[in-house]
Amino acid sequence: MNKGDTVDPRGLIAESYAIEGISIEDCRTIFMDWALSHPVDSDTGDLIKQLIERHGQDDHPMTQVLREGLGGMQAPRRRGGWRSRPRN
Repeated sequence: MNKGDTVDPRGLIAESYAIEGISIEDCRTIFMDWALSHPVDSDTGDLIKQLIERHGQDDHPMTQVLREGLGGMQAPRRRGGWRSRPRN
């Protein structure tokens, strides 16, 4: 159920777990490619959770990247613009 399913359509994440000695930087690149392959309106958080359940080896760099992806799914905060500047 890896290649061609809705969670990992091209099998990128599954293949990353099969690569011996893969670096975290390579995993981040693969994750970005995976994320860009999904429609904008897809529930990426749910898809990441499914990938962690499917592959979630604690000592693998891709598992760390997937967990980072979940952590980065928080609602965006306002960090600038004219409202944050001091007024006279």
